[in-house]
Amino acid sequence: MLQKQHIFLVLFLILGYTSFCQKSNSNLYQIIEAEAKSASKTINYKANVNTANYDITYHKLEWTIDPAIANISGDITTNFTAKSDLNTVTFDLKFNMKVTKVSQDGADLSFTQNTNDELVIALSTPLSQGQSSAVKITYSGTPSSTGFDSFEQSTHNGDPVIWTLSEPYGAKDWWPCKQDLNDKIDVIDVFITTPQFNASNEEYIVVSNGLEQSQSVNGFNKTTHFKHQHPIPAYLIAFAVTNYNVYSHTVANNGSPFEIVNYVYPESLTSAQSQTGVTVDIMNLYTSLFEEYPFADEKYGHAQFGWGGGMEHTTVSFMGNFNRSLIAHELAHQWFGDKITCGSWKDIWLNEGFATYLNGLTIESLDGETAFKSWRINSVNNITSQSGGSVYLSDQDTTSVSRIFNGRLSYTKGSMVLHMLRKKLGDTNFFKGLQNYLADPNLAYSYAKTPDLIAHMESASGEDLNEFFNDWIYDQGYPSYAIIWYQPQANQLKITVNQSQSHFSVNYFEASLPVRVKGVGGEILDLILKNTFDGEEFTETINFEISAVEIDPEIHLISKNNSAVLGVENEVLSSKIKIYPNPVKNELILQKPSHINIENITIYNSLGQVVSKLNNNDTVNVSWLTNGLHFLSIQTDQGVLYKSFLKN
Repeated sequence: MLQKQHIFLVLFLILGYTSFCQKSNSNLYQIIEAEAKSASKTINYKANVNTANYDITYHKLEWTIDPAIANISGDITTNFTAKSDLNTVTFDLKFNMKVTKVSQDGADLSFTQNTNDELVIALSTPLSQGQSSAVKITYSGTPSSTGFDSFEQSTHNGDPVIWTLSEPYGAKDWWPCKQDLNDKIDVIDVFITTPQFNASNEEYIVVSNGLEQSQSVNGFNKTTHFKHQHPIPAYLIAFAVTNYNVYSHTVANNGSPFEIVNYVYPESLTSAQSQTGVTVDIMNLYTSLFEEYPFADEKYGHAQFGWGGGMEHTTVSFMGNFNRSLIAHELAHQWFGDKITCGSWKDIWLNEGFATYLNGLTIESLDGETAFKSWRINSVNNITSQSGGSVYLSDQDTTSVSRIFNGRLSYTKGSMVLHMLRKKLGDTNFFKGLQNYLADPNLAYSYAKTPDLIAHMESASGEDLNEFFNDWIYDQGYPSYAIIWYQPQANQLKITVNQSQSHFSVNYFEASLPVRVKGVGGEILDLILKNTFDGEEFTETINFEISAVEIDPEIHLISKNNSAVLGVENEVLSSKIKIYPNPVKNELILQKPSHINIENITIYNSLGQVVSKLNNNDTVNVSWLTNGLHFLSIQTDQGVLYKSFLKN
């Protein structure tokens, strides 16, 4: 190890990138704002213990609405299985939504509604554990709507529109459901009856989850039927109705094509058509990297609505615009968020970190490495703008919307941790692990937590990843590197790695540290140093004279304030070769014993740039140099010596 008294700082400092792509981050924070707003009013909601004793298997959802009126009425038929003996069954429903009738097998049932937003139904016959039944609920009302609520009636360009957005606990605002995030419904049928035309004689178009089955006209009304046959939580069930224009893109899907169906306001049609075609390219990318789109037997689609961001309703994302970043983010959620849903708010990064990284992968695939590097630079700058904060949430964190949907941590740091894991494991193991995670029958179309992901990544790679996830997901902060290098022989490089941490929760960030070695003749050698402790020394074989060493030049690590400095270890040469005068104005003299032969001399400026190369000479003309600190690399037949001098 180099002794501190024999080290002097020389050559150059690797400065952190400071450029920041405002447009890219503006797009991300628009997404974050929308997703946070959808949770903001109900984040402290606790799952109703009175709905925990049954499992929903099917909903038939029959709604009647007029997009010009903020009202809904409907019949909700629910099939469920008792998890314990039941005399009553309880649903979540806002007290202002009035139930007029409940029946079971055609017989009317008694029921009550209370101010705890519960609908409590007395069953005609008690159910034993494991038995199944169905109830039909008839209700109506005007859902509360004060902006960014779960049921919104508004206009666009003067035309009426109604849309819903229930994440995470807003479904009960407008229909009787089981609000618990841990119970996915196996199958739903959605029937929506609306006026056939608006006041301008433009046809109302309905969009909802799953595959459209039929449209039927009855007088002045039209009923549209959608069917979704994959498990779905209540908060992802949604619909929208207005005078949409509809157009599609076809995904080839290896011979099993399906449609990307776009529902767009007429005034936005031209611009949307110029933007949404890229969805096919992004879909093909995700399919090639992970697996077939999880709902390929139905559809994927976009429905324009009144927010600036979007919401990943299963099979149809509601979109405030058709920016490519938003398209990529919401499509990514169909795998990471809809097929596999985070099992708790603590694990929100399994939804948002993945969706953010998949947008990065889209940039890498469609725009190239230079653009992807800019994305990484922006991400690291954002992450390291503060010294602390973990990706994984504490219990207290889960009571704060701004903490759950924290752009720096849940989104950006989560995404860059995935990138670092990819670089650590290699593409083959990384993507294999994610493919296995998505295919796990215990997780697919269900819920996952961080240990589930860790288990699959360890299985695919054969590596123990506890240290990695402890440092980067559960604990806080990032490392700063200071490496010292020198070239003791013409074919050898020695590097010592030192590290400091921005937060006390991490003792040391064990990491594969990328280092780039540059030669005076333009040579480049990229190294990966498996760094596990402070002061670790590495010896590498090299076949050129070094001009500079850079730390993580391609930005594959979360780090900040890194520096690489040239050091001296050859004490024998240092004691035998002197340079004077120092400071110097015109001519630098090298004094040495006669038995040591100088082979060549290289002059560097303070940035580590080569400014001159000289042959054997006992004097060096420095009159032409700019004033300030400079350095000599003196190659001798007994090794290399580094000396500093001040030009004035």
